[in-house]
Amino acid sequence: MKKEEKNQIVMTVIIGLVCVVFFAVMFMQFKTIEETDITAIENMREADLRTAISEWKGKYEATQEQLEANRKSVQEYQETIEKNGEASELVDKDLAESNMLLGKTDVVGEGIVITLTNTSDCTVTYFHLLELVNELRYAGAEAISINDARILTTTEIVQVDSRMQASGQRIASPYVIKAIGNQTYLSSTLSLKDSGFIDRYTASGMDIKLEKGNNIKILKYNGDLKVKYMEEVEK
Repeated sequence: MKKEEKNQIVMTVIIGLVCVVFFAVMFMQFKTIEETDITAIENMREADLRTAISEWKGKYEATQEQLEANRKSVQEYQETIEKNGEASELVDKDLAESNMLLGKTDVVGEGIVITLTNTSDCTVTYFHLLELVNELRYAGAEAISINDARILTTTEIVQVDSRMQASGQRIASPYVIKAIGNQTYLSSTLSLKDSGFIDRYTASGMDIKLEKGNNIKILKYNGDLKVKYMEEVEK
């Protein structure tokens, strides 16, 4: 059922409850008036009149109490609906965040793009890619891809002879690695003098280019996410 239809149903129920309350109050007031004999009132003694007034006052107070109780019920019903709506929004938000972290959705944000290219002096291997991915993760990267293949925590980067695969997709030079995260921190980590990835492998003859960007787009993971060994702990 669509959210608009749910809201219409809720409003109909609330309006119906309010109408029932007011009709009930009006009925009780009319009934009290019908039961009142004006001629009898004129002939009542003072003591009897006081007794009658006390009875009418009790009826009025009972009616007001019932009206207030119904008003509270309607208010509680509205608050429950609002809370359920807020809870639903929180669940949707948590689900969206989980899907992003699990790689199930395309994502965009600030970050960096590193391009590694084979040269006559240095050939990029799966070890280089693994090391770079780990450094990016340590630097706080929230999403990573290699040649548009989404890299997850369970992703295997393998090399068979001169061919490499990542997330089940074949990849080749040039290797374009995208990472979403704090671009300053990511680039600074890779650019550390002597110990950073760029300095170490540029010295070995690898062609490395680093670019910063505010709208880095990383595609979702296209494979199946399967759990082989984990099970939920029973409570």
